[in-house]
Amino acid sequence: MRNRIAAAAARIMAEDGVDDFALAKRKAARRLGAGDTQALPRNDEIEAELRAYRALYQAEEHPAQIAALRRAALEAMRALERFNPYLTGAVLKGIAGPHAAVELQLFPVNPKEVELFLLEHGIVYSTAEARRYAGGRAHAATILTLDWQGTTLRLSVFDHRDERIVLKTSLAGRTLERAGIREVCALLAGEDGFAQT
Repeated sequence: MRNRIAAAAARIMAEDGVDDFALAKRKAARRLGAGDTQALPRNDEIEAELRAYRALYQAEEHPAQIAALRRAALEAMRALERFNPYLTGAVLKGIAGPHAAVELQLFPVNPKEVELFLLEHGIVYSTAEARRYAGGRAHAATILTLDWQGTTLRLSVFDHRDERIVLKTSLAGRTLERAGIREVCALLAGEDGFAQT
């Protein structure tokens, strides 16, 4: 049942544009008649199924979609370069759908400078709060969500001192992989066959 839920959750994410693993798991479990006490798959199990699904059913369009999202991420990262941006999440992993948000981590010296930058450029955004974990403690982050030339950006704004630590989604969770501007350029050079420096 766990494998069936993972496959069904991956299909939901790929076909319905759901990017929340917990929501996809719950929907998949309900569709398959699994009880709430059923052992649900881990996110990495769903990621593996999602990669397999996209390779089989979306092999033509998915690489182009990921490249377009990564190009949008790189453009935003260059505009936000003074805030030490890193790409993270589904776009970096290559499993994002066409309408997924581009997730960036920012580490400005003064977190308010990010909002001032957006206001100065007339960019409308919404604000939320989140926590990431490292070294047994929570690290607060302000989440700014905005439209960047047709792409949704989700900016996680951290204290500049947190840039050197490895952040996790929970105390026991997996490490949040991230890539700076040079690494994203390298990813795009490999996908597009040309360097973007």
